[in-house]
Amino acid sequence: MNDMTPIIIPKSDQISADDFIAGPHTYTIESVDIRPGTEQPVSIFMVGEPRAWKPCKSMSRCLVAAWGPDANAYLGRSVTLYRDPKVKWGGMEVGGIRISHMSDIERDMLLQLTATKGKRAPHVVKPLTIAPATDKAADWTRDHLEAIRDTTTLEDLDVVEKAGAKALVKLERDRPELHRQCLDALQARREFLTPAEGRATADMGEANSGFDPAEFED
Repeated sequence: MNDMTPIIIPKSDQISADDFIAGPHTYTIESVDIRPGTEQPVSIFMVGEPRAWKPCKSMSRCLVAAWGPDANAYLGRSVTLYRDPKVKWGGMEVGGIRISHMSDIERDMLLQLTATKGKRAPHVVKPLTIAPATDKAADWTRDHLEAIRDTTTLEDLDVVEKAGAKALVKLERDRPELHRQCLDALQARREFLTPAEGRATADMGEANSGFDPAEFED
């Protein structure tokens, strides 16, 4: 695909409405810088985005209505921004950035925001549901345990163990609880697949029962 999106992004230190011509985008807030008395007093920085989003007064009011006035509470929360082509400046429709969805709200929010001088217009913000992050280590462990269970010979088990050796080293460092699950599964499967004659005496019931056939010989 030849994507035109990168070449139409304006060169600026802040996000603009034209960034959303291709569609809305969801961001996670990383930090908020507030400088009262300046023309654009609020700068919001998002994860993975070097430029700031500088919300207008209407969108700042929207943030406060949803999350409260303490900007420290915004960190780690998410917003979906889009371009509203009807936003006016100097009497002309130039387009502006609006919020369509926000995390950490329970229901739709209906706000009456200033559209033009002396006139307000309704604006709806919907709850944003964030999918839980994928736990790659847990997913790999689940697949590895399944591969161990599917082995039918000791040779098959050796292949599975060698294939996962590097990942197990990383698990031991980062996720010891998952590492232990894998080791226990490998040991249990190895014992199950080991022929009876190859097992330790303690694993063989009769040999450990105290029964001595010689006691009953004439």
